[in-house]
Amino acid sequence: MTDMEYAGDLSRVIYIDLGRRVYWVEEKPELFTEGFGGAGAGIRLLVEECPQGTDPLSPKNPVILAVGLMNGIFPLASKTVAMFKSPLTGNLGESHAGGRSSIAIRMAGYGAIVVRGRSETPVYLTIDENGAKFKDASALWGMNSASTVGRILREVEPGAGIRTIMRIGKAGEKLIPYAYVTTETYRHFGRLGLGAVFGSKNLKAIVVSGKKSFKFRSPKSYRTLYEELFKTFCKSPLMRKYHELGTPMNVLPLNMTGSLPSRNLQSNSFAGVQELSGENMAEKYLGRRTACAHCPVSCIHIAALREPYENEPYFYKTKMISYDYEPIYALGAMLELKSPEGYLRLMDTVEELGLDAMSTGVVLAWATEAMEKGIIKESDAGGISLKWGDHETYIKAVKRIVAMDNEFFQALAKGVRHASSKYGGEDFALEFGGNEMPGYHTGPVAHLGYMTGARHSHLDGAGYSIDQKMYKEGIKYSPDYAARELFEEEAWRQILSSLVVCYFARGVYTPETVSRCLKTLGLERDQEELKEVGRAVLRKKYAFKFREGFSLMEMRIPKRICETPTPMGTITEEMIRAGLEEFEKLVKQ
Repeated sequence: MTDMEYAGDLSRVIYIDLGRRVYWVEEKPELFTEGFGGAGAGIRLLVEECPQGTDPLSPKNPVILAVGLMNGIFPLASKTVAMFKSPLTGNLGESHAGGRSSIAIRMAGYGAIVVRGRSETPVYLTIDENGAKFKDASALWGMNSASTVGRILREVEPGAGIRTIMRIGKAGEKLIPYAYVTTETYRHFGRLGLGAVFGSKNLKAIVVSGKKSFKFRSPKSYRTLYEELFKTFCKSPLMRKYHELGTPMNVLPLNMTGSLPSRNLQSNSFAGVQELSGENMAEKYLGRRTACAHCPVSCIHIAALREPYENEPYFYKTKMISYDYEPIYALGAMLELKSPEGYLRLMDTVEELGLDAMSTGVVLAWATEAMEKGIIKESDAGGISLKWGDHETYIKAVKRIVAMDNEFFQALAKGVRHASSKYGGEDFALEFGGNEMPGYHTGPVAHLGYMTGARHSHLDGAGYSIDQKMYKEGIKYSPDYAARELFEEEAWRQILSSLVVCYFARGVYTPETVSRCLKTLGLERDQEELKEVGRAVLRKKYAFKFREGFSLMEMRIPKRICETPTPMGTITEEMIRAGLEEFEKLVKQ
């Protein structure tokens, strides 16, 4: 028995079958008491729902959205976890999104949403405490902008209480495997192709409304802990920096240390760094900040870009475009875009069409270098000549990737691994397990982390942080040390992504603090028990990956990462291979 009454009972899972247009609710309390919800619940549901060998774009691939015990209760517990089989990598698909989605799902009375099957015609779902409804989305299908879809649904589905609208753009409809799902305009389930899975189901959007509330049995102890955490976040110098500059605060420091990939990682620094720095963007372009629900930090920075209407002198429109470190890396540094206006216009195009910014930037960077080396001809690209720094041409290329109007753009639409296997240039194709490279060239542990992480993401084991620690403390690279540090960090992050806590809060939500939070909710878990749960969740993820044919030892190591120096020196393939061997031992224990 817990010390609180959960809103609508977190243990409720709503199942929705798009093909039969039916839904039902099941009680699964073990998902939220043993694994705390979120990633822990998501991987268990994915294993149950996704048969081995399922085509990621078939009706059998489920969409699972899960929240955790701390969502809506403690500050910065603001994320929803999506689980699915990735059309980009062919194994585990996992993406996290902020905004209001986690609070809306919980206030509607559910711990998880499972979407099965495929609708015969375009559809969107509305979900509230009374269940799910199936609405015709034919008029929304084919709309260029996911933002437009959101505005329309806000008008036709007024809802009550806290509401979230998750929807896809054209890229998802066209089943591009790095298409994303937008939520609340400026937040996304970005990586690994959830948008394509929505599109394969003819699912344009999911609207969730919730108006339930919590009733604590010990409100005083809860309020005391909440206020302590809230004040800690507000006084934290790091959180203040995230508020002032957002994640682009990392642009100048990473460039200064030679860790910022540029020109498809032909360089480890970016000549246009001052213009696209967090400081310059905030000073000259920042229009406003916004925050995810239950977060005092407001790290989401939105630029105001003033543009003239065509053939209308003195008439302007102002576009609001979000910017973060990763898109600046991928669509700025990797393409050598030195103009903030050019970067923002390209970012706006990527957002409108519903593409993951990191994958798009890395794909375009590979294509530019391939064209520079003569591997790709201008005739292959339908008359387009890709050149570093040319944002107008990159905008045209992004539109043609989504249109898939010739063989070359069809290849780019499938990601850099596929395109390089078709045309050549694999040595400088920056993909790890099929997922395009994140923006940290800090040393060998970062790249080992991209390969070993369950999502092949920089956020899995934070290898860049381990590199930085080793650099500052003068620690030499050791495969055993690197693998163990990555494994333990990623295992702990399974707890944070099960509860579901924003990783920016990881410095506050230590094992000791998480144990205190759970105690307030009536769950006694000591620090070592928490770590064991995290390790178990990580191993379940890897069991799914292995089941679907993934192999650590067969991973391709891009030669480019061994050619461009890092602050930790030059990486060798032998260093990475030895680290992969050590990591495999840990996940298979």
